[in-house]
Amino acid sequence: MFHLEHLNLVVNDIDSSVKFYQAAFPHWNIRGGGKGSWYGKARNWLHLGDDYQYLTLNDDADSPVRDIKGHQAGVAHFAFVVDDIDGITQRLTQAGFTVSNDGANETYKRNIYFTDPDGIEVEFVQYLTDIPAQRNQYQ
Repeated sequence: MFHLEHLNLVVNDIDSSVKFYQAAFPHWNIRGGGKGSWYGKARNWLHLGDDYQYLTLNDDADSPVRDIKGHQAGVAHFAFVVDDIDGITQRLTQAGFTVSNDGANETYKRNIYFTDPDGIEVEFVQYLTDIPAQRNQYQ
């Protein structure tokens, strides 16, 4: 068994990113952080998450993120499996973030997409069954 421990994101403003991800996951805290440099460029960084998963946020972005509607190489989006998609949607919209894609309401799953402050698309998916064959249906 394995799981993804963390994602390392380069952002423009750490505080804006923290606001977005803590709206989605209010139980996440700043685990630690500091200052450093990456290939000669100074940056601040922090780990935001819980005891098992986190995001590393680095504030040394110097270009826009790839166009999520384009075809450039890079991350198109990443997803979190959640148990309360309505709660996450409500918290993010109350914090001022808008839905970027309504996703699909399928028989065994619901999903929704938001774009974080740096233009990175984030999917939230709630499975409505524990049966893998039902969760992983492909049209």
